[in-house]
Amino acid sequence: MSFDDPLKARRNFRRAVALSRALRGPAPEQDDVAIRNTVVAPADDSDREIPVRIYEPKNRKNSAPLPVLVYLHGGAFVAGDLETEHDRCVRYVREADCALVSVEYRRPPEHPFPAPAEDGYAVVSEVVRTADTRGWDGTRVAVGGSSAGGNLAAAVALMARDRGGPALVLQLLLYPALDDRLETGSVRRFRRASGWDVEDSPHMWRHYLGGEPGGGPPPHAVPARCDDFHGVAPAYLLVAEVDALRDEGIDYACRLMRDGVHVELHCYAGAFHGFELAAPNAAASRRAHADQAAALRAAFTVRAG
Repeated sequence: MSFDDPLKARRNFRRAVALSRALRGPAPEQDDVAIRNTVVAPADDSDREIPVRIYEPKNRKNSAPLPVLVYLHGGAFVAGDLETEHDRCVRYVREADCALVSVEYRRPPEHPFPAPAEDGYAVVSEVVRTADTRGWDGTRVAVGGSSAGGNLAAAVALMARDRGGPALVLQLLLYPALDDRLETGSVRRFRRASGWDVEDSPHMWRHYLGGEPGGGPPPHAVPARCDDFHGVAPAYLLVAEVDALRDEGIDYACRLMRDGVHVELHCYAGAFHGFELAAPNAAASRRAHADQAAALRAAFTVRAG
């Protein structure tokens, strides 16, 4: 699958997701999860509507307002949609006892940075603003995403700090694409490992940044280029050993920690980019799912601010 041609990449990505779901057997039961598609209209932009999918537990354990995870799917920025990580979202709601808002953000190259990140930030802001009317807890909101979605989640966390926006309890970053410079040891070593082909990285960044990568874009576009992480939301960071993006994730976690951010870092031995989506029943995937749900539950026990 090449990401040089975005339209072709979208078609192939949808087929790959459908094939993967068919090969791995029955999807997780979702009878206990209420799911609906709707739109979010940002308060500061009456002309824009952002498609979202809202997940909520049907059998709530108590009447307390639900914490919320705003989730941004992967797909090299240009591909992916609300179906891409649907099964993961169902698991989070069931295992972390939370509401979840999955965002279908605008995609490049038609909508390069800052559009996708701004959509993520707008949904987080609206979730907090309207939480009381939805039975949600606006003081317990997290943001998360995988791969390119992990980049957007990290960007939203930075934007929230820099704009004095919502106080997030967690940024859940799963094998995130954080650095456009493509200079790490894992990029050089795992150029054609399963899950991601490094030859597609320049295409991905070119589409997202609206130009060639490596030219000094703003830090919200490339979180690894940020110089100061003080005051950013706590982080859970997952990386896979056999993944070109491994080292930029590890480096990001270390830089967060050096600036006083609470970080939980997991590196899964033998795993590849997107391993728990491709093989959710593998032992490493089951551990990863359990670790992520535990991190969400722990974050949701602490009110923001």
